[in-house]
Amino acid sequence: MASKQIIKPAKSAPAVGPYNHAVRIGDLLFCAGQIPLDPATGNLVAGDIKAQTERVLENVKAILDDQKLTFNNVVKSTVFLTNLADFAGMNEVYAKYFTADFPARSTIQVAALPRAASVEIEVIAHF
Repeated sequence: MASKQIIKPAKSAPAVGPYNHAVRIGDLLFCAGQIPLDPATGNLVAGDIKAQTERVLENVKAILDDQKLTFNNVVKSTVFLTNLADFAGMNEVYAKYFTADFPARSTIQVAALPRAASVEIEVIAHF
């Protein structure tokens, strides 16, 4: 049986609760949902959905980089939006990070996100 490895990237903002940035089991990496926190300050970035999505995906990238993976290794993503009307703006930025062999994706509108973020994205990647 594969052992569970806890992932806490040095370049990531501290977790906002009792969870880890990612967990590796065998050839899979399960990343916790990332919100638009600036890793330097731990504060939510200001700006519209595009600015927030950019920060979120940079936070996801830090986890992937830590494990020597890229967005091409992502097999599934889930996007949480507080306003589905922001889908086009989020999608425009998302398409800059996922450029080939897109992962499966779900997008869900939610009532609220931690720290009043507008977007949160979680991914599952393979090695």
